[in-house]
Amino acid sequence: MTPDLSTASWRKSSYSDGGANNCVEVADGYPHLVPVRDSKTPASPPLVLSAASWAGFVDGIKRGRGEHTFG
Repeated sequence: MTPDLSTASWRKSSYSDGGANNCVEVADGYPHLVPVRDSKTPASPPLVLSAASWAGFVDGIKRGRGEHTFG
């Protein structure tokens, strides 16, 4: 179930490289969930991942893996 994100406070992910075309934003304050969106298309529906899936994705990025699985 997608939470109501109409009042979400979005922040640029520290894992985004800061470039104008590579900005991932996340919203905090949703227990057990991590809403994620592309800053270039903020009106598009965000992805809503489980906290465990987001942690696995971030871990994969830190380790330099190219393929990621969301569960």
